[in-house]
Formats: sequence, C-alpha cells, structure tokens
Amino acid sequence: MDLERRFVVKPWGRETLPAPFPSMGEKIGEVWFVSPQPLPLLVKYLFTSERLSVQVHPNDAQARSSGFAGGKTECWYILDAEPNAQIGLGLTTQLSPEELQQAAQDGSIEQLVHWRPVKAGEFLYVPPGTIHAIGAGITLLEFQQNQDVTYRLYDYGRPRELHIREAANVANAMPYPPELSRHVNPGSSALLVQGEHFKFAHARADSINNYFLEQRRWVVPLEGEVRSGDHSAKPGDCLVAAAGEPLHARGRFLIGAEA
Repeated sequence: MDLERRFVVKPWGRETLPAPFPSMGEKIGEVWFVSPQPLPLLVKYLFTSERLSVQVHPNDAQARSSGFAGGKTECWYILDAEPNAQIGLGLTTQLSPEELQQAAQDGSIEQLVHWRPVKAGEFLYVPPGTIHAIGAGITLLEFQQNQDVTYRLYDYGRPRELHIREAANVANAMPYPPELSRHVNPGSSALLVQGEHFKFAHARADSINNYFLEQRRWVVPLEGEVRSGDHSAKPGDCLVAAAGEPLHARGRFLIGAEA
C-alpha cells in the first residue's frame, strides 16, 4: 500500500524543507503519511524552526476516560540537527501535579524541562505521560499510535490553547529514563523498541525481512529503495507492506509494526 503525503502547516515549521520534499510556500511543520482507511499507526516527518510546546500525551485508559479513542505512544529518529539543537524530555526534578500546574502557569516549566542536545542518528522512545518539547533546527521521523491527543502545558506565549489541568493529571512529572534513548549505528540493523503498541527497527537491506515479516509493516527508506509487490518507496516515502510479503530492498530503512 502506498500512502499519500499530507503537508501540515505549523507556526514552528519551515518555509524551505530538506530534500526530497518540495517547499510549499508556507511554514510546513509536518508531513503525514495517510491512507483512505484508518490505520492504527502513523508515520510523519517533523521540521522545526522554533521550539514546539511543552506537552504530554495520555495513555489509552486516560484518553478513553476523556472521550478519545486511545492514547499516544511515540518514538523519534533524528534525521538531522543543527549545532546546539535540543529536545526536552522529562524534568530535571520530580514534581507533584500541583507543582507542575504552577510551573506551567508561571513559566518556570521552561527551565524545569530537561533540555538535551541531539544529533543525527539518535533514537528516542516517548511513552505516554512523558513531558516533552522538540527544539528548533531538527528534522526527525516520528512513529506513533494514530491518535491526535495532545495536552499543552506551555507554549512560550504563543496564542494557542493550553490544557494545563489535563496535562498535570496524566503527566509523569519526573526525569526521563536514559535507557529509552540510544544512538543508531547506520551500518547495523537493530531492534529499537518492542513496546505495548508497536515495535520499531533500523534495518539494512540484507536483514530487512528479519523484522516483523509475518505482520503488516510500515517501511520508511532512509537510503535506497524498497519494493513490495507492485509498490515501491524511496526516501521521502512510506510503504505499508502486507503480512508475509517479502521486501526487496537496497539501502537502509526504518520499519515498524503493531506489537
């Protein structure tokens, strides 16, 4: 299955996108890969020129209690990062829900977020409840549950809606576990995460069929090309391969499947 690219305007996006994406004359922050029928997982690229809001996503039970279909677990693979680019993950110290709300209201949350430098090739797993904020100057690929449920704690004074109480009720207001991130060796294949909702791997062409072959797979070429039946994908594309369908590939790839 070939997926359609959807370009999404964001206030923190870029007017000029990196190759192979065309520039659209607007500030594009995300490119989503969508299909006519709903899929449980979503691949998208993010391009940042400013910091994203400090935010958090609920887990399935928390989301359903508020009327959403499910929560949002996600992970990020850093494709490119300008010098001194940072991502905020977790806090520098543990806070109570009341302390977290106060920090969001008075703006001190910006200093309490743990801002860490990032470089191309880093992988970060972001479970529900993780307080996070993607910084400026970053291009990344995100793989996530296909749910659009985000609670903003703080947005640097931009005139967008905040959800401070909801965020504080679902947040794990504590430091981010360092074992949830790693550097990916571009010359090696590796299983990066096997979580509750999805699994995700970095694969070279010679090992691509070692990952999740008996399941439907989302395949994103980083270099080269991949084919599944009559469908193919190159960098900037995403291909969904049917369960049991072998892939024919050259290059390297990110590949995900349902858990």
